[in-house]
Amino acid sequence: MLLDHLAIIEKRYEEINHLLTEKIEDYQKIAELSKEHSELEDIITKGKKYRKILGNIEEANSILTNGDEELKALAIEDLEQLDPQVSKLEKELKSMLLPKDVRNKRNVIMEIRAGTGGDEAALFAANLFRMYNHYAEHKGWKAEILSQNETGIGGYKEIIFKIKGQGAYSRLKYESGVHRVQRIPVTESSGRIHTSTVTVAVLAEVEEVDIKIPKSDLRIDIYISAGAGGQNVQKNATAVRITHIPTGIVVACQDERSQLQNRLRAMSILRARLYEIEEQKRQSERDATRRAQVGSGERAEKIRTYNYPQSRVTDHRINLSSHNLSAIMEGDLDMFIDELAIRDETKRLALSKQDG
Repeated sequence: MLLDHLAIIEKRYEEINHLLTEKIEDYQKIAELSKEHSELEDIITKGKKYRKILGNIEEANSILTNGDEELKALAIEDLEQLDPQVSKLEKELKSMLLPKDVRNKRNVIMEIRAGTGGDEAALFAANLFRMYNHYAEHKGWKAEILSQNETGIGGYKEIIFKIKGQGAYSRLKYESGVHRVQRIPVTESSGRIHTSTVTVAVLAEVEEVDIKIPKSDLRIDIYISAGAGGQNVQKNATAVRITHIPTGIVVACQDERSQLQNRLRAMSILRARLYEIEEQKRQSERDATRRAQVGSGERAEKIRTYNYPQSRVTDHRINLSSHNLSAIMEGDLDMFIDELAIRDETKRLALSKQDG
């Protein structure tokens, strides 16, 4: 089966090589072919190595059947080295041949909302925002607030922000779900530990060409944004609230001084939410037993607990704990994300094997 897949890819690779030698005046077509050629090159290189090792294994097995004792001893030594190599290459090739999530290379829109716990949940929502902001900085990505609803004591009832950077979605998509915090609030005089929750949604940023929204499906309301009082009060109606009538989704933006900028930001968030809904529909149609990540029962389950008294962070999906909570809150998330990515790939390989 693996060799059949490789044969198809090799044939396509040769086709692209031939096409690129021809005179093509469509520059977009050239760019698309060059990109595909680049994406297939690593598979072709690894595939050639895989075939060569298979040939060496076949030769060694033939010697075991027909060779003399001295050659058989050498063949056994070769097989001891070749078998692990071929197993490793098989795993790598299967991973490379898995269907890629087209969203992986995109920027992300993250939505953090305070859940149960009142002001303490809102304060933890702010902590999570800072954590993801630090993580973005570590990766060389850029975070940009799109919309925020502050509590006045440094917390957020809701904050929506974009993280721009290559591969941002591929890493941050595992953060969707309910995050639970256990700690003593600063306002707690008796020293009791409170448990609060915050929900996180991670959406891939999409362009207008990715999802078309008819104007007739939208109701757009313009109003005066709620800002600071006194001389700073906003006199012009620049805040925008967009309602998507078919789904009832409402997005409001008021942080920009321009109505146009608020409208663009609100539409960006709306497109991301609608695109996510469409992706979940397609996922369900492919296999009704495979649950969606966002907007499903899985989202209602707690994915991670941050226990401040014990300085412990536990990811319940992979049963992995860190006892360095301060580093985690400063954005050192890779120990969790790496394990989640490995688990996800292992699961996809298993499903691919079942489907094949």
